[in-house]
Amino acid sequence: MNSSYEKILKSARDLRWDIGGDFHEKIMESLYTDASRIADRAVTHPGDTPRFDLDRTIDRLVTSRIWGFPLMVLLLTAVFWLTISGANVPSGLLYSLLIDTIHPFLKSIFATLGIPWWIDGVLLDGAYLATAWVVAVMLPPMAIFFPLFTLLEDFGYLPRVAFNLDHIFKKAGAHGKQALSMTMGFGCNAAGVISTRIIDSPRERLIAIITNNFALCNGRWPTQILIATIFIGALVPAHLGGLISAFAVVSIALLGVLLTFVVSWALSRTVLKGEVSTFNLELPPYRPPRILQTLYTSVIDRTLVVLWRAVVFALPAGVVLWISANLLINGVSIAEYLVNFLNPFGLLLGLNGVILVAYIVAIPANEIVIPTILMLTVMISGATGVGEGAGVMFELESGLQTLDLLTEGGWTLLTGINLMLFSLIHNPCSTTIYTIYKETGSIKWTTVASLLPVVMGIVIVFFTAQIWRLFAG
Repeated sequence: MNSSYEKILKSARDLRWDIGGDFHEKIMESLYTDASRIADRAVTHPGDTPRFDLDRTIDRLVTSRIWGFPLMVLLLTAVFWLTISGANVPSGLLYSLLIDTIHPFLKSIFATLGIPWWIDGVLLDGAYLATAWVVAVMLPPMAIFFPLFTLLEDFGYLPRVAFNLDHIFKKAGAHGKQALSMTMGFGCNAAGVISTRIIDSPRERLIAIITNNFALCNGRWPTQILIATIFIGALVPAHLGGLISAFAVVSIALLGVLLTFVVSWALSRTVLKGEVSTFNLELPPYRPPRILQTLYTSVIDRTLVVLWRAVVFALPAGVVLWISANLLINGVSIAEYLVNFLNPFGLLLGLNGVILVAYIVAIPANEIVIPTILMLTVMISGATGVGEGAGVMFELESGLQTLDLLTEGGWTLLTGINLMLFSLIHNPCSTTIYTIYKETGSIKWTTVASLLPVVMGIVIVFFTAQIWRLFAG
């Protein structure tokens, strides 16, 4: 018996462990018992009656070549549906509280105190409204998606997702665990970037970080759903409108998955060339979710941390938006100058100057894209009876009202389709850009991750516009 073992044995005896009998024999007996139990589950002999094993039965379904992918798509679709549907009511309540109630209340207090109009505008119509919009739109979906995602993680299903997608990612020169970070990106791209820490290979982790922006995050879902409803759903009879709109949004999300594979493949064969690392994935046993730990991990570590970063970036964006809409040069606002300057380029892309300016202003948070577009459309078109004034973001109660306003601003079906494409394929939000820098520590790769998608988006919507005009004309 060596000295280390003697020290362990002496410590155990000093602590008066009730081990009963010889310590060494007890350890060996425990090891043999565990080995026997594992062998009993894993090994069968001719003539034995097959034993029922719940884990193995579930795995036969969820990792099946026939049923694995359909079940994976069905389950993740259910998570997205619960997220989107479940977030409608709390988002509406937060919107009503923060924007319909607190915002007018604060405005009345400022008016009573005689606060100058420009301070009122900067603080309330700019900083406060942008922040309130991000909280109202972003918090409820994340508070639903991240707990659901963490429950699947704790239950043991997400490693099966990585197992199912490992072959495809390996073909693309990426890592199978990228499936998990990509899925997390559907909740928030910043959280998806953080989750790439599970990938050991620096090269493959970098691929996962760069391509995570192609996962349609919850900040972009409202834009997709609204535009699909009022432009694409309106093309069919009313009873089919919801189905066709949902199909259009799902198609955009699947296009993002396809782009993830294509760009991963291209990066792994060019600037990030290298051998695909071996992926020995241990499928953990299924286990009951730990509710308290799930809530802590999803709410504290994910939801609130990401939300705080988004708020920090959204607040100055609101200030910039209000100033650009209210600071006049020769009687014309800076925002209007920008819209008119970018409009020819925007129309060439099948978009317009309003959309381009909105996406520049909304780099801190995609949640304010639609309110910014509506505000700028009113400014440029001169529409009356709509909105709250220059620099004040707003949304309309019905899709029909939104469609009428956008049509008055010169929008067509091509504009709607290309906005859906550009909403998927454009630069990451500033929260994600900051997270990419924190995770990589590299200005070079942060720049690549930021510019690559927007360049791809410009190219794709340009060719879409040209093809559309070729067939339409």
